[in-house]
Amino acid sequence: MNITVDMLTSEGCHNCAKFMEFWKPIQGEWSNVTFRELDITTPDGQELVQKHMIMASPGLVINGELFSTGGVNTDEFLTKLKELSQ
Repeated sequence: MNITVDMLTSEGCHNCAKFMEFWKPIQGEWSNVTFRELDITTPDGQELVQKHMIMASPGLVINGELFSTGGVNTDEFLTKLKELSQ
């Protein structure tokens, strides 16, 4: 199953950088995942911020549903991707 992950970022976001350090090396293992990084100040970013009431970066939206805001539990993130990939 194809999965879409939108990550809403803000300038200087430590948690965003930390998540990207985790995600970039393994992204190639997830060929069914379309990953978009969106700055919260862009029109697309603002739309998702308002729709999901995101108050902290990064905001992760998986298949149109809010997954997390602020720090990301990477184990829970991978579990969610595995569940959706079945």
